[in-house]
Amino acid sequence: MDTLIRKATEQDLPAILDIYNDAILHTTAVYNYEPHTLDMRKEWWRQKQLGNFPVWVAERSGAVAGFSTYGPFRMWAAYKYTAEVSVYIAPGYRRLGIAKLLYASLLQSAKEQQLHTLVAGIDAANDSSIRLHEHFGFVPVAHFREVGFKFGRWLDLVFMQLILPTPDHPAEG
Repeated sequence: MDTLIRKATEQDLPAILDIYNDAILHTTAVYNYEPHTLDMRKEWWRQKQLGNFPVWVAERSGAVAGFSTYGPFRMWAAYKYTAEVSVYIAPGYRRLGIAKLLYASLLQSAKEQQLHTLVAGIDAANDSSIRLHEHFGFVPVAHFREVGFKFGRWLDLVFMQLILPTPDHPAEG
């Protein structure tokens, strides 16, 4: 079965919402309790468009099987060459290599936009996500103990970082 990686469109938002809400409700990939609404996802999309942050989808047999994106790491100006990455795969499509395909497009976009550092916040027990990031050269840089509480237990958060080639002409202001 072939997987098509393409830029997301607004028509993909319901499928993206379903994938994200599944992560909220059934995993520790998102440290949130309440599912998002379509209006929330539309605002998220609007912010991605305004910030020139790509959203990629993986499509298999006409269905959105996953998505990836990045956005601001922190909102202060000096962080403009750093982004936080996210990849989510729909149930039933996990462990098929789709996340790797999405990451390849995401990393290419980051290089084209001359980002210098990518950061991923990952639940410390999510071994498959940690291995995925290591595959692309991310290294652990922080381990925050018991910073989240979900499903009746304390959760540790790992930050991983990938440094990309330095932008051609970093600029201030």
